[in-house]
Amino acid sequence: MKIEIMDTTLRDGEQTSGVAFTSSEKLSIAKMLLEDVNVDRIEIASARISKGEMEAVEKIITWAKKSGYLDRVEVLGFVDGKKSIDWIDNAGGKVLNLLCKGSLKHVECQLKKKPAEHIKDIEKSFDYAKSKGMSVNVYLEDWSNGMRNSKEYVFLLVDSISKMGVARVMLPDTLGIFGPFETCDNVKELVTKYPKIHFDFHSHNDYGLAVSNAMAAIKAGAKGVHTTVNGLGERAGNAPLASVVAIIKDQLGKKTIVKESRLSKISTLVEAFSGIRIPGNEPVIGEHVFTQVCGVHADGDSKGNLYFNDLIPERFGRERKYALGKTSGKASIKKNLEEFGIELDKESMQKVTARVVEISDKKEKVTAEDLPYIISDVLGSDITKNKVKVSNYFISHAYGLQPTANVTLEVDGKIYEESAKGDGQYDAFMKAIVKISKKIKFKMPQLVDYVVTIPPGGKTDALVETMITWRNGKEFKTRGLDSDQTAAAIKATIRMMNLIIK
Repeated sequence: MKIEIMDTTLRDGEQTSGVAFTSSEKLSIAKMLLEDVNVDRIEIASARISKGEMEAVEKIITWAKKSGYLDRVEVLGFVDGKKSIDWIDNAGGKVLNLLCKGSLKHVECQLKKKPAEHIKDIEKSFDYAKSKGMSVNVYLEDWSNGMRNSKEYVFLLVDSISKMGVARVMLPDTLGIFGPFETCDNVKELVTKYPKIHFDFHSHNDYGLAVSNAMAAIKAGAKGVHTTVNGLGERAGNAPLASVVAIIKDQLGKKTIVKESRLSKISTLVEAFSGIRIPGNEPVIGEHVFTQVCGVHADGDSKGNLYFNDLIPERFGRERKYALGKTSGKASIKKNLEEFGIELDKESMQKVTARVVEISDKKEKVTAEDLPYIISDVLGSDITKNKVKVSNYFISHAYGLQPTANVTLEVDGKIYEESAKGDGQYDAFMKAIVKISKKIKFKMPQLVDYVVTIPPGGKTDALVETMITWRNGKEFKTRGLDSDQTAAAIKATIRMMNLIIK
């Protein structure tokens, strides 16, 4: 059985505090969700929000119409007479997600109406939308409270809208109050009572149960679930797309049309546009979820993949890594050294392992890219003899003027000098470096991520750690440490050049 995925990153996800996508960002996310990730449907906006929202909807609708995705693009509208429907129609939309009240309390307290009046208003909206050639799905807002406290009203509402010919009835746990057992019981009750209706389930993560509830809803017979990329959404967010897709396949044995290998890419894009960083331990898409730290695990993987599960990183466009720390052991270090083509004898491996543990005990980070330097220090090797050195640089940044950089590098004993302007001090430095790289026929990798860490305490002279992630066929990180942020980034960049040249 195939389960539909409706992703609402561009509507419910944008209700995350501090998140607002531009129209061009919304279009980029919409394209990737439908073309690359291949979710079944996307919800892109709420009607009548702003001029900017209208502009974004028009852009997405125009593209979707040309690309054959128009029936997979949905907009939330309200029971407000003709206003929402006209707004969506003017934008070119063809699928209305009509927000109705799914609990008696909402009808009586918020609308100040009786159930029959609200149902009549819904019918008018439905008829008007159909006259505009729209397909209509219906949200039962606060449905979970409705099932707890006013079940008779919920049945009356579903009875009524089922006669209107809605495409889908969508069941939101609007306040995130359900757990998986209650979700399963209530969804099953509706599926049993209305077997011909297509029910979607929409979960919120207030108790950390959004994914569990989505799983329970599918098990109870829901034909679709709603997600957001990276679990964005109001309050604690919604069910994360990547986790839901994984549990549908691995835990429920059902299918989706989603391309798992593209999930990491869409997560990274939304992370960049939203400014909300993905936690390192976030299932499926977090930086560390395919990283083994324990040396016993690394050893077991070398002897038959003993610590693998069904979440194989390659499924999601990722790769397995082995972190370095005080619990790493020789097996983890050996696996990292293999990446550099370095082999050590038993005695040397013990010395290097001891140094890694010593450094980690001081709460200092150790990356795979640090290993050649550790080997050089412990064994007296010249493995880290740098071919690229900074002779000098001068970076200026004056108010109202574009930053400039003059950089002199020594590469294999030969001096190269260039200058450039940039949007920032580091950008100016990098543009000068790119000019030099062309002279020495050095192919610059793609800068994937740039993270600055400053110790707590608020001291202006504190050391700044800059960690830069690069992609050159595969991803790797380099680190720089300095009291100046730009200087720290420059150190990380020069280390990157030396690692690639070696």
